[in-house]
Amino acid sequence: MPDSDRSLPDATPSNTPSAEPGHYQQLDQFRVPAGFRGRSKLYVQLWWTVQATLFALSPQFAYGWRRYLLRQFGAKIGKRVILRSTVKTPYPWKLTIGDNCHIGENVELYTYGEIEIKDNSVISQRSYLCAGSHDHTLPNFPLRAKKITIGPEAWLATDVFVAPGITIGRGAVVGARSSVFKDIPPGSIAVGSPALVIGQRVMQHVP
Repeated sequence: MPDSDRSLPDATPSNTPSAEPGHYQQLDQFRVPAGFRGRSKLYVQLWWTVQATLFALSPQFAYGWRRYLLRQFGAKIGKRVILRSTVKTPYPWKLTIGDNCHIGENVELYTYGEIEIKDNSVISQRSYLCAGSHDHTLPNFPLRAKKITIGPEAWLATDVFVAPGITIGRGAVVGARSSVFKDIPPGSIAVGSPALVIGQRVMQHVP
């Protein structure tokens, strides 16, 4: 998982010649400016404290309370959303959850980039949505943010990993312990690591 607070020494000495082929300019430290996330470091720390206490220690049935806390820190949370007390997200102002969604136990919504979960979707226990990564093509591995979108009426079963920039289509189902590195088309059923489409979801009429 990307570590936005990590600080490491320069990877090359300051006297490295930058103009010659095969040499890099002196690298900046592995540090993300606080402004990149749109909030001050103090604000981030305040949310992390609230998340570890008022959110995480709240009774299981206190869904409205947890929705309220997230909204106070900029998250867009719809109606009748069920959020378990063990759900974690580092930057809630980058989180959007539509109406009637269910976010299960120990789900991690890594909002380095935006995460949008649309109406009537289910994210089952221990799933991890990772909207940030490091650029391996550059020597200092700069952090990159890419939005994740979960379409309406989709279901991620237990322990699913979703990579940065992925879109899960409307009504799609991703099987347990799958890893999603490519977009999943609407109405598809996908399983495996990497997740592959194995069929189409057949919807039954609900009386």
